[in-house]
Order: sequence, then structure tokens, then C-alpha cells
Amino acid sequence: MKTYNKLVRDKIPDLISRNGQMCKVKKLDQVEYYRELRTKLKEELNEYLETENDEEAIEELSDVLEIIHALSKIHGKEFKDIERIRQKKLEERGGFNEQIYLINVEELS
Repeated sequence: MKTYNKLVRDKIPDLISRNGQMCKVKKLDQVEYYRELRTKLKEELNEYLETENDEEAIEELSDVLEIIHALSKIHGKEFKDIERIRQKKLEERGGFNEQIYLINVEELS
């Protein structure tokens, strides 16, 4: 028996059953769910950082995005609200497309 003790996608228990295996699950309360979403975000981000090609990277980024969707609901918003804020910051501060690396800032007296 392998122990996981981690948040999984909604259909994973069904997929395990269809594979001829049994699993034990529990429904998390809101506090546990929030904590586990944050843990899962770290896990998926680390998996992204360890990818070795574009295909793997996109796969892991999709997992990160799914967690962001769930976290937005925890914070009482929808993903469209995050996207609206992202767009506003893009307009005001720009994105990261120009690959600018800030070295330092000197005060002018």
C-alpha cells in the first residue's frame, strides 16, 4: 500500500477504482483545503521548475493554473478577477516580454 496524504484532482478516486484499485479519501474542511491548495501550488511549481522540455513545462503550468483557479474561489473571486488585475498591471507596468533585468537603482540628488 502506498500512502500519499495530498490533495488530488476530483476524478482521481474514480480513475483509481477503474484501474482495479481501492483508495481511502476524506473531504477537507475549508481550512484544510486552503492549506493543501498552498502545498499543492508549491509541489506543482517545483515540478515545473524541474521540467526538461516545453511539453513538460506546459503540462505543469496547466496544473499551476488549475490551482490558481481554485485559490481564487477560496479568496472570494473568480479567475476573471485575477485576469482583470493582471491586465491592469500589464497596462500600467508592462509584462516580462522585453526580458529586462534590473541591476540597481541610484538616487539622483
